[in-house]
Amino acid sequence: MTAGTSQDSSGRVRERRTRQPRISIVVPALNEARNLVEVLPTLPPAHEVILVDGGSVDGTVEAAQATLPGIRVVRQLRRGKGNALAAGFAQVTGDVVVMFDADGSADPAEIPVFVDALVSGADFAKGSRFCPGGGSSDITPIRHVGNKFLNTVMNVSFRTRFTDLCYGYNAFWADMIPLLDLPDHELVVPREVGMLWGDGFEIETLINCRFAAAGVAIAEVPSVERDRIFGRSNLRAVSDGLRVLRTLRTEYARARGPVAERLSHSTTPLAS
Repeated sequence: MTAGTSQDSSGRVRERRTRQPRISIVVPALNEARNLVEVLPTLPPAHEVILVDGGSVDGTVEAAQATLPGIRVVRQLRRGKGNALAAGFAQVTGDVVVMFDADGSADPAEIPVFVDALVSGADFAKGSRFCPGGGSSDITPIRHVGNKFLNTVMNVSFRTRFTDLCYGYNAFWADMIPLLDLPDHELVVPREVGMLWGDGFEIETLINCRFAAAGVAIAEVPSVERDRIFGRSNLRAVSDGLRVLRTLRTEYARARGPVAERLSHSTTPLAS
């Protein structure tokens, strides 16, 4: 497979890709006004920056628009990081998608490294805090142990060699979006139903599983996770860790089951 092309597990070669891709940065946010004022001016030049707002009440949208005129704003209709990313992906018009957190933990200077990995032949550039050159000043001991366990389950189940499973700094070619088969981001469900499969923090794991199951070319990119600038994370170590474990089990079954059974998971409610 030559640089600039991609080949899926069926052996089909995808259309030739540009060596100077237009970059679409997707930023999910919920009450991150203070952080966005600090983060947005540090982003490298991009084709577009898409802010997906989850119903913020702190002026997140207004702060983003004042700080980065021209930023595109999408309002998510459900809740959860996964739903926010799906809503953002649906609006992408560039060649490369970069998943970028709004809290200041992701280093914007690393974006060109992710893009270089894609231009060099990867379909999916996966950030890792634990490969050589990576690191974290934010992860807690319990999250570190949990991530190591879940990463091992991933590698055994999908025969991968990942060093970091639960990390949201990733990039991939936009033509890969259909492979993710995410729930319809515009589907509105009663709040008591809970989040749909892929709507929550399990989204990073789901993306890793589906790209691995599809047999696409994956490259790990060393990344240094920084401390959140302001506020507290919405992540809940224990409950979200259990969601990730369930995601691994379900995606393992999905990858090996009949097509109809696998597709049915795309709209399965997931208890919050």
